[in-house]
Amino acid sequence: MDDKITIDLLTLSDANGAYQVFETTIPAAFDQEGIGSLLDDIQDEIGHKKAMIHTALQAEDYIEASVFFLVAKMGDVIVGTISYGPCGEEIRECTDNRLNDIGELGSLYVLPEVQGQGIGSALILALVTELQRRGIKQFCLDSGYRIAQKKWQRKFGEPYVVAKNYWGEGTDHMIWLCEVQDFIVK
Repeated sequence: MDDKITIDLLTLSDANGAYQVFETTIPAAFDQEGIGSLLDDIQDEIGHKKAMIHTALQAEDYIEASVFFLVAKMGDVIVGTISYGPCGEEIRECTDNRLNDIGELGSLYVLPEVQGQGIGSALILALVTELQRRGIKQFCLDSGYRIAQKKWQRKFGEPYVVAKNYWGEGTDHMIWLCEVQDFIVK
């Protein structure tokens, strides 16, 4: 596999590669969190991400669509994804709808065999650059995964909201609100 990373807007020909990233990384994330036995939840999450791609690609003007994906490729192989779109249900619920008008950074997945090589940070930087180009001033993101929460705290600081025990006793949900112009990948 070519080690050079390129990041571009997702195209129709990229969809199957992005689906493969979801089918690999989402079960791995659940396993890492110790919840790999939640097979229905894993399939629901994969299905939701695939539906988001389908919706994004159906937009008449995908280049300026409100939901879009970027993909990271090594050569011709998609190794990572990131999306931007309206904030999700958990963000609306946990913030009492205060962030409803703020778009969400989501679907940040990098294949396990290439994690730790800066691909996730490169995807975030590319997304922020695209948001700046579109004149978008803020974005939010959320996570219920403990491992991801630690990474987000290092990159984005303390969360805007912590919903204690949201996913059950001892399992919080965290939401960050970020200013695009102040954003620096750490």
